[in-house]
Amino acid sequence: MAGEIGKELIISPRSERVRVELAEAAAWSAYAAELREVLGAAIEKSGADLLEVGGLLVSEPLPEEHRGLRNGAEVRPPQAMGLAEGMAAGRGPYCQLTAPGRLQIESGWDGAVHLFTTPAVAADLAGLHGEGVAFLWRDAAPEPMEVSDPVDAVADAGFWARVAEASERLTLVCERWAYGTHGCRWFRVTPGSTAEVARLLRPRSLVCVVAEPELKPSTKLLQDDFTAFVAPLPHGELAHRNYPGGADTLSEVTDDGFSLMLADAALGDWCAVVPDTDGVARGQWETPGE
Repeated sequence: MAGEIGKELIISPRSERVRVELAEAAAWSAYAAELREVLGAAIEKSGADLLEVGGLLVSEPLPEEHRGLRNGAEVRPPQAMGLAEGMAAGRGPYCQLTAPGRLQIESGWDGAVHLFTTPAVAADLAGLHGEGVAFLWRDAAPEPMEVSDPVDAVADAGFWARVAEASERLTLVCERWAYGTHGCRWFRVTPGSTAEVARLLRPRSLVCVVAEPELKPSTKLLQDDFTAFVAPLPHGELAHRNYPGGADTLSEVTDDGFSLMLADAALGDWCAVVPDTDGVARGQWETPGE
């Protein structure tokens, strides 16, 4: 395991049909089994007992086996291999899986999975082969996550005290815990419930607060990203639906029972990152609306 990460292994299906049809292809199960073997070997040779989740993207509700997944969570090899297979199959959720300095696993296109590892581990894996898998080695390291306008504020005690004060009036809190349409939760907070909501939020989440929001439906909001809610707004967690890219008509929104709308551009004024248990905010998020 000596040396820094500097080798990339791209594992992909040999079969054109598998690359196109993914999990719908008859030969997918054979490819997935070989993929798991390679992943297991790479994880074992890297000495990665746990891998950290990062860059999480959730476009569908999390399946039961991944319930509670979040950025910063540490998963054991069997779950890591399951996540990698799901990404290759096009199901998601998508993320990077990292053992710092030793191994990083990412998804690619057309059923491929990318492994970034050290030269020593790469040498141990060089003899791998399989009937349904193709291997491509190259010199490369994972590209660092770049955030041009990061949220620097921390959702600490002072932040939540200000939220509690604002919640004398109508105040909404959005927790963005992952990218994607199913990666956020919304709450209506009150002075008495703000502390409880704060305890519910996941470390490394982006928190955005909107006080006295304008929620009246409008055709002007349809052109940009917005979130719709069911009226009236109860206290606590809110039923909502995200509309990335907007919608064609108001009826498309209201016919499904969502009669309140909030432009996502309103989320950039008051944001912070939920810290880890040691008080350090390690989540990296772009300022909304920028």
